[in-house]
Amino acid sequence: MKSTTTTNSRRDFLKMSAITGGGLVLGFNWFSAEASEPVVFSSVVAGDINFNSYLSIATNGAITIMSPNPELGQNIITSFPMVVAEELEADWKMVKVLQANLDNKFERQLTGGSGAVPHSWKLLRNAGATAKFMLIEAAAKQWAVPASECTAANSFVMHSRSGKKLGFGELAEAATKIPVPATVKLKDRKDFKLIGKSVRNVENLKIVTGKPLFGLDFYRDGMVFAMIQRPEQFGMKLKSFDGSIAKAMPGIIDVVSFKNNVAVVGKSTWQVLKARKMLKIEYEKEFALESTEDHDKLFLNLMDNGQATVRRKDGDVDTAFKNAAKVIKGEYQCPFISHSPMEPMNFFAHVRPDGVELVGPTQTPGRARAEISKLLSIPEDKITVQITRLGGGFGRRLYNDFALEAAELSSIIKAPVKLIWTKEDDMTAGTYRPAVRYRFEAALDASGNLTGYKLRGVGINSGNPTREHNFPSGSVENLLIDSVEHKSPITTGAWRAPITNFLAFAEQAFIDEVAQAAGKDPVQFRLDLLAKAKKSPVGDIRYDINRMEGVIKMVAEKSGWGKKKDVSQGFSVYFSHASYVAQVADVVMRAGLPVVKKIYAVSDCGQVVSLNGASHQVMGGIVDGLGHAMYSKLSFRDGAADQNNYNTYRLIRMKEVPEIETHFVDNGIDPTGLGEPALPPTGGAVANAIFKATGKRVRNQPFIEEDVYKTIS
Repeated sequence: MKSTTTTNSRRDFLKMSAITGGGLVLGFNWFSAEASEPVVFSSVVAGDINFNSYLSIATNGAITIMSPNPELGQNIITSFPMVVAEELEADWKMVKVLQANLDNKFERQLTGGSGAVPHSWKLLRNAGATAKFMLIEAAAKQWAVPASECTAANSFVMHSRSGKKLGFGELAEAATKIPVPATVKLKDRKDFKLIGKSVRNVENLKIVTGKPLFGLDFYRDGMVFAMIQRPEQFGMKLKSFDGSIAKAMPGIIDVVSFKNNVAVVGKSTWQVLKARKMLKIEYEKEFALESTEDHDKLFLNLMDNGQATVRRKDGDVDTAFKNAAKVIKGEYQCPFISHSPMEPMNFFAHVRPDGVELVGPTQTPGRARAEISKLLSIPEDKITVQITRLGGGFGRRLYNDFALEAAELSSIIKAPVKLIWTKEDDMTAGTYRPAVRYRFEAALDASGNLTGYKLRGVGINSGNPTREHNFPSGSVENLLIDSVEHKSPITTGAWRAPITNFLAFAEQAFIDEVAQAAGKDPVQFRLDLLAKAKKSPVGDIRYDINRMEGVIKMVAEKSGWGKKKDVSQGFSVYFSHASYVAQVADVVMRAGLPVVKKIYAVSDCGQVVSLNGASHQVMGGIVDGLGHAMYSKLSFRDGAADQNNYNTYRLIRMKEVPEIETHFVDNGIDPTGLGEPALPPTGGAVANAIFKATGKRVRNQPFIEEDVYKTIS
């Protein structure tokens, strides 16, 4: 049997360690506070989340760690071992990491919410520090000297008084005899040698040389390939189909239907793709077939007449607006957009009488197993999930519709199957960012002080499209935030920095407009509001005022805010996923149109693990945020998406990416996450810079369709 992906279960990991020379193998329960007696395999506890992984030190000095969270470009496959190596005092060249499969002993074994490093930070440090303690104890015992006289560095334990020195590999076996400490001392941040430095992604070489890392790369001898035809319109369901022509084509094994799906199964992707085009399918209406024109009318109606849910109310809003010297209003709207990962959805499934084998790219392997268990009535302990590297996700792979399809199809055809979506499949039958419209209102007194604030969010399948406890809540005496939702057959879900990816633009563009109406500098206007919240907080404040002030002041300094003559600058700041990012965009006019020349970004994400990895996260978030704010739109006609691939769905192009300068606040706190927080502020900074350059406000996305860009084809 041939497979392009290696299975890395805990048992395989232990076998591998034995084959490579045995040595010290530490299994650590990442958040427990108790340790069991060590044998060759010991349990080391270091916290309170039931999250497990393994640190291995072989007799040849190789150090390996299993990385439980799926890797989709957030760099945890590099950052995780960096943390262990730092506390272990390991030679970085000797450290390797393996992607773990789904295991019940791993909790929160998922990628989402920018939470991988924050959740694992102390656990990994404790794992490395515990191993170092045991290695030092083993060396001290062998040398008959006090452990306090020994130190570790570069994968060696040394006794300075005698000049003796032993490598970790030489000590690994003896270290297994040392009792596992209940607690260990962690390094002081000032002594970090690896953490906070720039370290190349450990999978760079594999990626650029085309090694089989991704789900689409997976191959198993004997498997078949499949594609599914789904309804092309949201609101339609399968009535009947004729697959006889497709089934008679070369390489086609079967054509089957389940739920609203018609699946073509064959010997190759190309044969299946051609045969699918020959299916004859009839659908019937199940729900209303909605169009973008319907949504636009719906937004306007619900904004005024919808049944709103109050999310937060402080003070007497009606009186504040009644007595206002000036009232500012603004409405902002965004369309549905696709996640658009480069790697289309795909999954391998083999449903056998004795269990189910699943292999593929998923952000939530535990959810995939649970949903497939329920679907097929097979116990979860009979289902294995092997996680491949993800070729992008941005929230799309939080949902496992493609994995469920593969498993159900395998159970029907009684064969191992690789299900593949095309890019058109995912763009026309996928899961999208919800379309939302916001109405903001602000009341100013005669001195330009903000005395009242209102926000209503109307969303399509968005749940609560507001973040009612975010800034400027807490700084305004009279505030009302509410929301209205419309249920639609169009499927929506989390899209990178859910809700805040558009809310931040709308809010920051509106606050800029309020600052202008108040006759105040936009940066100082926000700082004044924060100072007010600090001195006289109104209601609940769930953001850190000092951290927000810190990124604002630093980005103003780094960008030369207010001091440049040759560019128009726009400012934005946002708090999401426990981190803070402030940005300044420099815009210049070229051929009568505003062009983004440079973006400065200051991030407070706590301790940075890999400096270049963090910079890439910020840059990627900015490019993603800028591109989708400027260009991307998914519209519908009678329930069908108008755009179905990159030729009609506009993404940012390389020549349109501005220079990006990144900075990080070093405030000494633990990591708070970075995968998503850099995206939300970008749209606001750019929109405010466009206004500065042109005198025209952009209130809707994509910006390219606003009046200021109307000459662009």
